[in-house]
Amino acid sequence: MEQCPVILLADRSISSVDEIASSLIDGLSDLVEFLPTDENDLSKANLAIAIGGDGTLINHGPMLAERGIPLVGVNSGKLGFLAKFDAESLIKQREAIFSDSPPTLEAMMLEVTVDKEESTIAMNEAMIAAGNPFRILELGLSINGVPAPLLHGDGIILSTPIGSTAHNASVGGPIVDPSANAFVLTPVAAHSLAIRPIVLDSMAQVTVDILQANEGTSLVIDGKVHSGLKEGMQVHVQRSEHTLSIVLNPSSTYWNTLVDKLHWAAPPG
Repeated sequence: MEQCPVILLADRSISSVDEIASSLIDGLSDLVEFLPTDENDLSKANLAIAIGGDGTLINHGPMLAERGIPLVGVNSGKLGFLAKFDAESLIKQREAIFSDSPPTLEAMMLEVTVDKEESTIAMNEAMIAAGNPFRILELGLSINGVPAPLLHGDGIILSTPIGSTAHNASVGGPIVDPSANAFVLTPVAAHSLAIRPIVLDSMAQVTVDILQANEGTSLVIDGKVHSGLKEGMQVHVQRSEHTLSIVLNPSSTYWNTLVDKLHWAAPPG
């Protein structure tokens, strides 16, 4: 059988990375050809294995999506919600994973543009955050060109389905099936009892007008400050043309992960 060419990506700040990488190289050598690690030359890779926490996968995901390379996540962090494997389970499932048609999820992502600048891909979410001195923001929303009510609060989160279990869930947004063709608009600390999160069709186009901002108001994409936002600026969000193929673990499901890692519906105790 011809070996599958794979690039190994890792968060070198994690102490266990070298040990995990060594075990994968030993356990997969019969099926996998590990390519030299050069993120600038992925042309020969059929798959990428990322070792680390969810942040590692989010860091590499947009780059891999643009190049059409499926991602295998190997967790070395605490939660590992996006990383579907540990080293042992990946080696155990290697026949299914390193085949011509591994089980995958096509994860939609968002394209985010400030005014008319170059767009950026968000794998999990794009957030408009109030920032210092933390006065209430005033944001004008429009969906598909139709004005929506003004929003007063600490900001908003626009989340992909796979990002719905992250910051979106922590501020009361809904958890969305990762295969759904939708994304979520969730207000943060809205100054109204009538404001609720909205689940939008994946083809919706959202424009946010910054009507009142703070000195530190920012656009945060996947946990990193992307740019400062000032009054008069616009943020445009729509579905990206790119999707990320996330390789799934045949022995586990999304719903298992919700129960095991987010303790879905667990009783108090």
